[in-house]
Amino acid sequence: MSSMRVYPYPSKSEVRWVSPDWLDENMENVQIIDVQLNVHDYIMGHIPGAVYMNEGLLRVARRRQPASFVPAESIEAVFRSMGISGDVPVVVYSGPGVYSRCAAGMGDGLEQTMVAYALVRFGHRMVHILDGGIEGWMESGRKLTKEFPDVQEGRFRSEIRHEHFVEMEELKSMMGRDDVIIFDARPSPSYEGQAMWIRPGHIPGAHSLPWRRLMTEKNSRLLRDDEELRSLTGGFDLKGKRIIVYCGTGREATNEYLFFRYYLGHPDVRIYKGSFTEWSSYPENPTVTGPDPW
Repeated sequence: MSSMRVYPYPSKSEVRWVSPDWLDENMENVQIIDVQLNVHDYIMGHIPGAVYMNEGLLRVARRRQPASFVPAESIEAVFRSMGISGDVPVVVYSGPGVYSRCAAGMGDGLEQTMVAYALVRFGHRMVHILDGGIEGWMESGRKLTKEFPDVQEGRFRSEIRHEHFVEMEELKSMMGRDDVIIFDARPSPSYEGQAMWIRPGHIPGAHSLPWRRLMTEKNSRLLRDDEELRSLTGGFDLKGKRIIVYCGTGREATNEYLFFRYYLGHPDVRIYKGSFTEWSSYPENPTVTGPDPW
């Protein structure tokens, strides 16, 4: 854990980062969600009391988007079946998949930010992320279990909170404005050139800020120290601006959205939910190659 960070951090926020110590002391008062890559990882070992969820439940195909968020009523049924209630804090964590027999499918850490973002997007207002994930829990000397909790039906009521995202046409209306700054959370090679998408490059005006740079080199579920985080974002003038983050399908962007909105406490942050998958599928939408935004 970072020696500079006092958990829970921030002290008051809809989304907070917590430590293994905090979770151990508050286990009776929270709902713990294990979002490791594969259910076999969960079966082979999870934090006591944790309920399993696969992040694939969050998205379906819709119109020209192959991975759009499911309807509010669908996710309400899922969250309720997991025992989630709106008045009970939720702690989300993931891991690298070291317990899975499918060693090729290692979790990248985005599972926990994806699910945490989905929870607030659909109306939960007490979401916690275990900084360091399952590795941090084990490194602190705590044990995992193979026992499954007896899950009772939750009382979660879903609502789509539109203040957390923008649609494509809304993004177009904001591009080039002095009070808007756009970040691309994908790796630099994807930002600069051809990757898996139908067209290369990035959205005009977007700055490259790969999501993985926010996390420690060893653990993609653990945020870097505050000094390192400030050095990554200090070169951008964010004061008084709306921050838009995007990536390929909106998944990588959740890491940066939560960081800007809740860790830094910036008042106006949105995800462009269609991200580059949607943007590049429309031939009339321009793209830019190379390392510069424009």
